[in-house]
Amino acid sequence: MTHDLADDRAAVRAFFGERAARWDTRFPDDGPAFAAAVEETALRPGDTVLDAGCGTGRALPELRAAVGPDGTVLGADLTPAMLDEAVRAGRHRTAALLLADVSRLPLRDRCLDAVFGAGLISHLPGPDSGLRELARVVRPKGRLALFHPVGRAALAARQGRQITPDDIRAEPRLRTLLAATGWRLLSYVDRDDQYLALAEREAE
Repeated sequence: MTHDLADDRAAVRAFFGERAARWDTRFPDDGPAFAAAVEETALRPGDTVLDAGCGTGRALPELRAAVGPDGTVLGADLTPAMLDEAVRAGRHRTAALLLADVSRLPLRDRCLDAVFGAGLISHLPGPDSGLRELARVVRPKGRLALFHPVGRAALAARQGRQITPDDIRAEPRLRTLLAATGWRLLSYVDRDDQYLALAEREAE
């Protein structure tokens, strides 16, 4: 199992590494969708938030605006080239960047108020272990936002495939997965211009 997950991580790093330099130019119109999702996450001034799988850091300025100067914004990604692009775009000025596997975060228990994950869930090597690790670092009643700037149908069409019931982002499967890893699904939106699942960290 460990070997398989290592292979998965290497595949994720390779996939995003070769696309990092042109990532932002491929999806230039996603900014408003990111802003809307961050707003719906309902962060408060002074909160500590992690952008898990932050990529080039497109959400980081919005997260910084939401938590204000007294808040803390962290961006973690598995792919060095993605973090390099975040720095090149100046987004490191709004957050501390970590080269880290979301399934093994260098963070203490319950240190976060919220996690924002754009396009994260389908790229987690072992989604149950990844979500369990995010639950570890979030305080009880803290938030998890799983976001994508387009919905499942639009994304499937873009990728030339069909939606299937076993899609990890489908509401029934996601609700079950979240419940098994310490989360409670609060709301679920899947429309062409937004995918956003908001969950709350269960009290222990």
